[in-house]
Amino acid sequence: MMALERETITTRLAAGPVEYRLDGDGPETVVIFHGGHMRAALALGEEVFTTSGYRVLVPSRPGYGRTPLATATTPAAFTDVTADLCRTLGIERVAAVVGVSAGGRTAVAMAARHPDLVRRVILQSAVGFGPWPDDRRTRLGGRLVFNARVEAASWAAVRLLMRTVPQAGLRLLLRDLSTRPVGQVMAALSEHDQAELLALFTLMRSGAGFVNDMLPVPDCAGHVTQPALVIATRTDRSVPFTHAESLAATIHRAELVESRADGHMIWFAPDYPAITEKIRGFLTAA
Repeated sequence: MMALERETITTRLAAGPVEYRLDGDGPETVVIFHGGHMRAALALGEEVFTTSGYRVLVPSRPGYGRTPLATATTPAAFTDVTADLCRTLGIERVAAVVGVSAGGRTAVAMAARHPDLVRRVILQSAVGFGPWPDDRRTRLGGRLVFNARVEAASWAAVRLLMRTVPQAGLRLLLRDLSTRPVGQVMAALSEHDQAELLALFTLMRSGAGFVNDMLPVPDCAGHVTQPALVIATRTDRSVPFTHAESLAATIHRAELVESRADGHMIWFAPDYPAITEKIRGFLTAA
């Protein structure tokens, strides 16, 4: 995988502007709701879908990229916008909605609100409907560092750190993503994976989206009737494993898959190839 910026399109729907990317040429489409600090232009973990013959539709969630927060202020509202985007693009049915990290609640809401559109649900290191972040100090810090007024300066400092002392910068960011000692996390990453993560962190921005992501929303997981695959690791510091357990327990047809990753970024773990096979099998199951 390579975390490089990709070309996107911005369209105006009834609710407002939406930025999106549509990659691949398969007959079926997977909708991916990205995590915090991401946007449609950044790809992460999509190869399992595109190499399996699916198109991926990745909208920038509200407050990220060129989708303004005014387009939809809640995950539920953005699912209606995404359904409208699918209709505009001629997509009548999606093979799955994928919720990554902070995009997890949007994926769950999409399945609950649009069951005729969504066939399956895949949740990866996904935020559920419990408190997030769990620690009050972390929530306060997130609002101070990543609010729309200062996030550009915060990420500029990150980029400077990554350019000047990349190893120290990577250690600093990975420390908040794993419960394991950061030295152990770094040692498990290949040079290629470290370069991938450096590139990804360098391109991240928070816009107005991240602070909005931290607001509580109603739990709709019990209304999901489609099969769901919930993938998470117990070593995730940023999204506790209890979120995955709660989602798997509440969604009626959910399977919980425990990753052996050293933290939040499950795509860089040695067992991720096995998880990709699990995803492929899930997508094609009767």
